[in-house]
Amino acid sequence: MNDRIAHALTKLFDRHRIVFWYDAKQELRGDFEALSLPAVEKLELTNNEYGIKYKILREQPESKFLLYREGPQPQDLDNWLLDVQLAHGEFRTDQVAIWLSELELGLEFADLVQVHAEFFQAIRRREALKKLLKADDTAGQIRLKMLAVCTGSEPRMDAVVENLLQELADDREEKIKLVARCSLNDFLWEQMTRCYGYKSDEPGIRDFAIELFKSCYAMGTDGPMRLTGDALVFLKRWKDSRQFEGAFEKLSGECAGVLGIEQHLDKRDFRELIDLDYFRLIDQKIISDLVRAVITRTASSGDVAIWVRQRRQSHWYREYRHLYEAVDYAAQFIRALGEAKLDMDSLVDGVQRYSRFWFQIDQLYRKFTYHVRMSGQASLMGTLTDQIENLYSNNYLLKLGDRFQTFVNAATKWEASPVRNQKEFFEHWVRPFLRKDNKVCVIISDAMRYEIGDELLSRIRQEDRYSAELEPMLSMLPSYTQLGMAALLPNKELVIAEDDTSAVLVDGQTSQGTANRTKILGRAINQRATACKTDELMAMKGDDCRALLRDHDVIYVYHNRIDATGHKRDSEERAFEAVEEALEELIRLIKKLTGANASNLLVTSDHGFIFQNRAIDESDFSGVDAEGDQILFRDRRFVLGKGLAATSSLHTFTPEQLGLGGQVEVQIPKSINRLRQKGSGSRFVHGGASLQEVVIPVLKINKKRQSDVTVVEVDILRGASSVITSGQLAVNMYQAGPVTDKIQPRVLRAGIYTEAGDLISDSHDLTFDLSSDNPRERELLVRFVLTRKADEANGQEVVLRLEEKYKDTSNWTTYKSIRYLMRRSFTSDFDF
Repeated sequence: MNDRIAHALTKLFDRHRIVFWYDAKQELRGDFEALSLPAVEKLELTNNEYGIKYKILREQPESKFLLYREGPQPQDLDNWLLDVQLAHGEFRTDQVAIWLSELELGLEFADLVQVHAEFFQAIRRREALKKLLKADDTAGQIRLKMLAVCTGSEPRMDAVVENLLQELADDREEKIKLVARCSLNDFLWEQMTRCYGYKSDEPGIRDFAIELFKSCYAMGTDGPMRLTGDALVFLKRWKDSRQFEGAFEKLSGECAGVLGIEQHLDKRDFRELIDLDYFRLIDQKIISDLVRAVITRTASSGDVAIWVRQRRQSHWYREYRHLYEAVDYAAQFIRALGEAKLDMDSLVDGVQRYSRFWFQIDQLYRKFTYHVRMSGQASLMGTLTDQIENLYSNNYLLKLGDRFQTFVNAATKWEASPVRNQKEFFEHWVRPFLRKDNKVCVIISDAMRYEIGDELLSRIRQEDRYSAELEPMLSMLPSYTQLGMAALLPNKELVIAEDDTSAVLVDGQTSQGTANRTKILGRAINQRATACKTDELMAMKGDDCRALLRDHDVIYVYHNRIDATGHKRDSEERAFEAVEEALEELIRLIKKLTGANASNLLVTSDHGFIFQNRAIDESDFSGVDAEGDQILFRDRRFVLGKGLAATSSLHTFTPEQLGLGGQVEVQIPKSINRLRQKGSGSRFVHGGASLQEVVIPVLKINKKRQSDVTVVEVDILRGASSVITSGQLAVNMYQAGPVTDKIQPRVLRAGIYTEAGDLISDSHDLTFDLSSDNPRERELLVRFVLTRKADEANGQEVVLRLEEKYKDTSNWTTYKSIRYLMRRSFTSDFDF
């Protein structure tokens, strides 16, 4: 007790020179007598008031005094020291007074402390409150801070509610029970009414949560609502909070069931829901209807793209991203196939048309299939997947394969000039660098077909200071790894070995393995060349990697992700996942090389591939098997041998026709047919002469010294009026130009602020990534909901501000802003 009295008195003496102590119950004399305070003189009042008054005011006007009286305070008329007491401090020894003194609160807050005595019983709560208190706090502000202590939150009403909702989601009730025990319930629900318009005969945090979801959903669907616009702003902030998003998601699911949202959504058009994301069911409804619209062709590819882009702002987009992307790619695929004219006049015409247009159909099919697989929603996407598979296999792959096969059959020599043949790669693309005394790195990614090279091109161009060009190249036939890898080396003659290995000799030297390929490279350029695998190079330290480039003029780096995955029967279904992994690995590899001072890079492939996600039909297999004098090697898409027997299902090439030396003949199944082969997969195949297998990419990559990437500009279109007269403001944002590889998307945060910087509306995270050339399609309508704080700015100018993050920090800087005059009448209170 003595320590508490000493502590309380010390705080009083920090503010007062003279402190009065009335021991009304005459039970604290011992504490007074035992008390010792530095630089404070203790005096007892025993009918000596006049002398003491003279001493403390005249004789020692700077000294500190503790004046103790055993008994109650005299009546004012009998109190000779009343004027001194009123000018200085009084130490009261009841519990409330001690708490007030400890918290440095005035006596005017005695009733507040008395009413909420349970709160002040705990020293931890008192200490937490004291850290929050300010000298000019009102009773309401103190109670709000007490709520903050009880709920473990910041002293803001929205923070208090977020923490109470988190507790509700966790199926706990310690915090809300503490609020009740501390007699703060009435204050809590008064604030809920004031801030959000929540009223109930039996208020509760669960009831508030239900009403919150109900009202905000009603606001978006023109239904009746009881809460204010501030409730909508709160809900938006709450669901976008990383700290509390788990609670939002759980309570959203519970409230959806209570409110019968699924039944309500069944009656609505999904277009009415595009801007709403309060329930997971909304995304499920939109996706289900989008799938149906694409299947029935009742929505255009452009509309689907816009709706999917709008849903990227949805809270649930991350969860359903693969489904949205799959639907978008399906719509693009159907449009692209519908517009494609799969006609050609010659073999070279087919190769050129494929490298300009048709490859996009393969790319869209791959992206659709990948996202369906990653979504894990085979049943939902079943009908659409079957439709896309049938269109791809029957209307595109088979039709294109059959048409191109007619020119393959007619070809006397395997070439498509002016498209370069694979065996010319070194002389045409590598040798020019050496003639100029420039170093070059060549990356060969096994089975990277042309459409994958196109996506890699786009990804590289999006990197700052990187430029890239893409050309098609015609692979060797058969389009298999050993021959393709050999053709990419410097060569005068390529010969397929006359054994069962399918190995290829380059000018008499075997090309199997990196060691032999290094020898072939070194022989061509005076030993200043080497070859290695991707994982070996990626494992090198920076100095070792720089030394490798310093000591060699040509480096071949072999990358194998796609073929290694697709060639195994147990993993071939993951071929398109492997493509995504390969693209990421190649970007890292390119950066590793440029980081080691490589400035010239070539990326190419040994061959392409055909992949069909569905099980292969019996009709896709060749009707007959290969026969001949000697069968050396057979695969799903080619046969090597001597004296091969002619058949209508297979086309035979002599080595001379294929630009090969030696005596080994080649047969390939026509169009996209497969040969039967035990123990191997049939969905991922290569070796034949389809465009997907033989048109391969050559990317020429250069790293510049100066930055060449910019971010797209965005403008705010004010409209006809610069005055805000209601509780909402709709504003058009305009993306100044289309996004390209080098003009990248801009991510902004938009809100309306007072001159003092206080946010008075909801906040919107906006991504401007539109690629349309049509200016009208690059406008984005944003609707702001004003909060109750906006009333305080009535008659003043406010600022609509677009902000963006400063580099990779959490700090926001103003990008653009415009001013509005706030002029709201009382009728604006009825907007919600």
